Amino acid sequence: MKQSVRLLAVLAVLAIAPAVLPPYYVTLLNYIGISALVAVGLVLLTGVGGLTSFGQAAFVGVGAYTTAVLTTAENLPGWMAWAGQSPSLTLCVCPVITATIALLLGSLTLKLSGHYLPLGTIAWGISLYFLFGTLDFLGAQSGISGLPPISIGSWVMEDGSEIYYLIWAFVMAAVVTTQNLLDSREGRAIRALKGGVVMAEAMGVNTSRSRIVIFVIAALHASAAGWLYAHMQRLVNPSPFGLHHGIEYLFMAVVGGAGYVWGAVIGSGLVTLLNQWLQDWLPKLFGHAGNYEIIIFGMLLLLILHRAREGMWPAVLSLLRVKAEPKKVVDSAEALPRRTMPTRGEVILEVKDVTRRFGGLVANNNMNFSMRAGEILALIGPNGAGKSTMFNQISGVDTPTSGEIVFTGKAVAGHDSREIARLGMSRSFQHVRLLPRMSVLENVAIGTHQRGSSGVLPAAWRFERKEEERLLAEAARQIRRVGLEEHMHDEAGSLSLGQQRIIEIARALAADPCLLLLDEPAAGLRFKEKEALTELLRKLKAEGVGILLVEHDMDFVMGLVDRIVVMEFGEKIAEGLPEEIQQNERVLAAYLGGVE
Repeated sequence: MKQSVRLLAVLAVLAIAPAVLPPYYVTLLNYIGISALVAVGLVLLTGVGGLTSFGQAAFVGVGAYTTAVLTTAENLPGWMAWAGQSPSLTLCVCPVITATIALLLGSLTLKLSGHYLPLGTIAWGISLYFLFGTLDFLGAQSGISGLPPISIGSWVMEDGSEIYYLIWAFVMAAVVTTQNLLDSREGRAIRALKGGVVMAEAMGVNTSRSRIVIFVIAALHASAAGWLYAHMQRLVNPSPFGLHHGIEYLFMAVVGGAGYVWGAVIGSGLVTLLNQWLQDWLPKLFGHAGNYEIIIFGMLLLLILHRAREGMWPAVLSLLRVKAEPKKVVDSAEALPRRTMPTRGEVILEVKDVTRRFGGLVANNNMNFSMRAGEILALIGPNGAGKSTMFNQISGVDTPTSGEIVFTGKAVAGHDSREIARLGMSRSFQHVRLLPRMSVLENVAIGTHQRGSSGVLPAAWRFERKEEERLLAEAARQIRRVGLEEHMHDEAGSLSLGQQRIIEIARALAADPCLLLLDEPAAGLRFKEKEALTELLRKLKAEGVGILLVEHDMDFVMGLVDRIVVMEFGEKIAEGLPEEIQQNERVLAAYLGGVE
């Protein structure tokens, strides 16, 4: 069943629900919809972006209190008086206030990492909750009552069956736009966050921007849920916006499937219904003494998480034998513009007196070498020689303590990876950095990020489909170029290590580089795969691409490269042609005495 058919089926069921269900269940569906709206934002923020937040209930409160104050205040300032005339007008103000608060909190919180990030969200979530219950103009603990119902023209939504359609219209809009966003250049940038900042930045992704974007989007979803909640209840007080509810929203996203948009809807329905049914049934069995429903609710959630670790939505898809549709590649799409390649033989990279110290450890000491367009240069040496540190400084991951690095005539030492990637440098990694659950095509398409320009809003509403076709066509071209066409739509994590290294090279090539940095590209490859890689690198060399590689396979190196730079203990001990290096006594001593 295609995605569009499934969506129509869901819409049909939602449309007839109020006509066939008792009012009690329509009310439950309203609460499920409001929770789902928050959980969709958490799928984007936590499930896809990897940023755990316990504070989304506070953003629900921001939306609820904003509309409550505006629609009940008697003496609004003149410049804000227009917003208090109708709940529909407050819907224009809520996103502005929420986005402002989210930008402020995000700029502080998202600088944290590890366990400090979720702790930071707990901190501001608690702060906002107590702020709601303290400020007099927000009604303190009593809250604000007498909110008007939402109206559209002459249609006044005074009861649950009337606001039901508006709530689920918001949910469906959130689901569709979030799926569209994830199925785009911007969505791949967001997914790349889980692959690590180093990889994403090396592909030209502005990770700081991507993190703040999903933080704000998740906050806006929560704010919209608060707006709906306030006018459904017709009153607002602090109790629904505390940490407990923030944890519950996170549970909904995780139980449904944190990486799946529809999982947010499934998780919200399951958690809401389970919670409600337990509150209804358990007092009849055990009496009203004790909180048995909370105990059993927690045990059931633990069981669900244990048996379906990826959430209920993947389990449902597996049960129904529904497989993801492979992305369509339009081979006739207009080719992306190519950069002007340097003239063959032109110096494209110069490393001048580069030294890198880590406290008392000197990882690189007065390193000097250069390379030309259309040349393959190997950087070799025993383990611990400082090769990876040198690579990181060239690519912008690290900054030299002293010295200069010049790429295509520009000094790049101290510049970030994204800027250097834009100049035409791309790289692979010693330890493969792919997104294993994404297809080979999508992984390689991450490399095209800096060759596109469409933003979040065009992606959410699918206004950038022509550019997306071009990016995917370029990714497919690079996959065919490296000989992995038959695996284009397979999950990257299902391939062998050798094939995954080839995918990384294809991803680097998708960025249209003039200099390619390859960190142990032959590691894990079988003999035939090494032969194919050798042929590919020679073809790239013939096209004028410079290739700098770190490699331990000396047979592979000696039969491929033009020149070799040898390092030991952070210093250059030799430089020359392969045959010269093979006979260099100092190199032989270093390898015979070093650790292979």
